[in-house]
Amino acid sequence: MQPIESMPQRLVRLRRAQGLSQENLAEALSVSRQAVSKWETGGSLR
Repeated sequence: MQPIESMPQRLVRLRRAQGLSQENLAEALSVSRQAVSKWETGGSLR
């Protein structure tokens, strides 16, 4: 059985699989790089 992946872990994995930096993803989503970082560390999910 595969371990369950947390949302922040999944976001990092998917972003990296697409070859995107946090800055690239932030620009594509019209958010700040800091917002992407917060999502990836789980800061906004607590």
